[in-house]
Amino acid sequence: MSREQTADEKLDILVFGAHPDDAEIGMGGTIAKHVAAGLRVGMCDLTEAEMSSNGTVESRRKEAEEASSILGLAVRTNLALPDRGLGADGHIEAITAEIRRWQPRLVFAPYWNDRHPDHNRCSALVEEAVFNAKLRRYLPHLPAVQVEQLYFYYINDVEDVRLAVDVSGVYDRKLASLRAYRSQFESVQAGEDRVATPLTGRYVDNVEARDRLLGTARGWSYAEGFTVKKPHTVALF
Repeated sequence: MSREQTADEKLDILVFGAHPDDAEIGMGGTIAKHVAAGLRVGMCDLTEAEMSSNGTVESRRKEAEEASSILGLAVRTNLALPDRGLGADGHIEAITAEIRRWQPRLVFAPYWNDRHPDHNRCSALVEEAVFNAKLRRYLPHLPAVQVEQLYFYYINDVEDVRLAVDVSGVYDRKLASLRAYRSQFESVQAGEDRVATPLTGRYVDNVEARDRLLGTARGWSYAEGFTVKKPHTVALF
C-alpha cells in the first residue's frame, strides 16, 4: 500500500516529454516562469534517448540534470521506456502511475501532430494516462487523480496555437537550458565523434526565432504557444 503524498511533494505542474530536451524546446520559458512564481514544476522523460545520433545515455542524463537545475525543477524522473518503441504493453500504466505519484493539477505533453513519431506517441500515451488516472478501479493500489487540464506544447511543428505565454522575462533561462544539451545542439567540429543532424544546424537559433515571432504578434519579446482539446477556462478576463 502506497503512503500518502505530503503537500510539499505534490506538483502543481507535471511535464512529459519523449526525450530529454523535448520539454525545454517547447516550453522551457513557461517552466521557468511558473517556477519563479513559486509553483512546483516537475518533468518526466519517457525514454533515455538511447537511439539519438549524438550523445550517450549518460551524457544526456548529465545534460538533463544541468538543464533541470537551470529551470529550477522540483523533480525530474525518467521512465526508461524504449526510445523508438513507445506504446508497448505497460507504458500507459507507467505514465498513469507517475501522474498519481505526483498528483499534479496541470499536465503538459507534446503536440500530437509533430514530425517525430515518438513525440506523437508520447502525446497519445499521456492523454490516455490522464484519463485513466481518474478511474479509481484502474491501478486501484494508487489513489485516483483528477487532472484539471491537459495542455500540449510544440516541439518542431507549430499550428493551431490556442494559448500563448509571455516568456520574455525568463527567456535567457530557456536558452541556457537548451545550451546545456551540448551533445545535441552544438555544431559538429572536425574529429568529433558526432554527426551533423538537423539539431546541430543552428536549431536553437530557429527555436528562438519561432518564439520571437509568436511573441511579436502579441506585443511581447518572446512567447511560447500551446493548444488544448478541452476549453481553457479563466475566472476573470
